[in-house]
Amino acid sequence: MGNRLSKIATRTGDDGTTGLGDGARVRKDSVRIAAIGDVDELNSNLGVLLCETLPDTVRSALVAIQHDLFDLGGELCIPGHTMITERHLAQLDGWLADYNADLPPLKEFILPGGSRPAALAHVCRTVCRRAERAIVALGEKEPLNAAPRQYVNRLSDLLFVLARVLNRADGGMDVLWQRERPPA
Repeated sequence: MGNRLSKIATRTGDDGTTGLGDGARVRKDSVRIAAIGDVDELNSNLGVLLCETLPDTVRSALVAIQHDLFDLGGELCIPGHTMITERHLAQLDGWLADYNADLPPLKEFILPGGSRPAALAHVCRTVCRRAERAIVALGEKEPLNAAPRQYVNRLSDLLFVLARVLNRADGGMDVLWQRERPPA
């Protein structure tokens, strides 16, 4: 692996194409590259969230998710290759159940915000939803395993739940949308 990444500036993309993991070259504005880029952006935003003070269990889950997202990007980069499996989906489902179990039921919509870590988790959630839309668009144009789409769908739900968890860990509460509010 070390030799593969020893030369970063190859200039092979100067013509507006980029290489996939199978050696094929595609346009940088292709649906596949858009999906890979959105997953990469999500992973980068998780890196920013990880710079915050977080409960240890949340931190370890997010680090594991970053590795999963790298695998997911790898799967998208090699058409026909599988890296995200039922095991990955089951892990997300487990975290969702565990974290959601201690939260009060929702009676109103939540606005993104509260503590800084919770707000960053909401940013990650919205980037995750964009990645999901890009993966769905890719699946409409090219054959694609279902697991990447399922993974980002469940991950966005988990990030919503983690935003609620992080607000409580910081001593705050959810920021509730107010249906009836005085005019600004």
